[in-house]
Amino acid sequence: MTPLRLFLLAGVTTGLVGCSLPFALPGFDAPLTAAQKAAAARPYSSEAYARVLQEHVNDQGLVDYQALQRQPADLEGYVAAIGAVPQERYDSWSDEEQIAFLLNAYNAITLASIIQETPLKASIKDIWGVWNLRRHQVVGQPRTLDAIEHQILRREFNEPRIHAALVCAAVSCPPLRREPYEASRLDRQLDDQVRSWLEGPHGFRIDRAGERVLISAIFRWFGEDWRRADPSAAKVPGHENDSAVLAFIGAYASPEDRAYLAQGGYALDTLDYDWSLNRQ
Repeated sequence: MTPLRLFLLAGVTTGLVGCSLPFALPGFDAPLTAAQKAAAARPYSSEAYARVLQEHVNDQGLVDYQALQRQPADLEGYVAAIGAVPQERYDSWSDEEQIAFLLNAYNAITLASIIQETPLKASIKDIWGVWNLRRHQVVGQPRTLDAIEHQILRREFNEPRIHAALVCAAVSCPPLRREPYEASRLDRQLDDQVRSWLEGPHGFRIDRAGERVLISAIFRWFGEDWRRADPSAAKVPGHENDSAVLAFIGAYASPEDRAYLAQGGYALDTLDYDWSLNRQ
């Protein structure tokens, strides 16, 4: 198994806004509280994170961030546990265990990043350096959210369904699942996530009257992941470069929609991306 590696990303990406300096989030670079130390000393478990999701996320995948700010103990304890996992233990896990762990870590750290702001920001993009500068302890090493997503999950695993599971706290992101990802159920959970995302308003839509298909910008940002996962996807006339994406969507669509996607003859456009906070 390839060890989880440290990637420090330098520089500021375009589109970052805000003027606050990077700071340490609870359980990351800041000294641990007694409760966090106790949580980190226990064997890794996602039970505390499961309570967070059940108590603060609704059936639409929206988060009650204000309530989470008032009751952060479970989230802080779980984030501390993420950092305390020994490298040797992580290396011994199966691919499914590693993927589930990293998806939970990314989403939990994102929640922690949001509630650290008082008052809450209108968008995660208003938190300076949230993706590529702020480092968080993961398997004993300081890592950015971008490193978890782009340098580990996307690079080490040929699994494009992760994009239905990683939630960056925006309205147009896939919905936040109300349970942690678990290795024993990961395949079913990811399939269910894809369906929920595509059936919602922000994943995919066919406009037959306008002869258009609209897809999430996520498919355009990370289209190479679908092409890598399905290099032999049947070519869609007029949309050869997006054939793997369209085949992927079609696999979760109705037979009628699948046939429409496969035939081509439509414009392929991107849905507007709403970066507003995914708050209740």
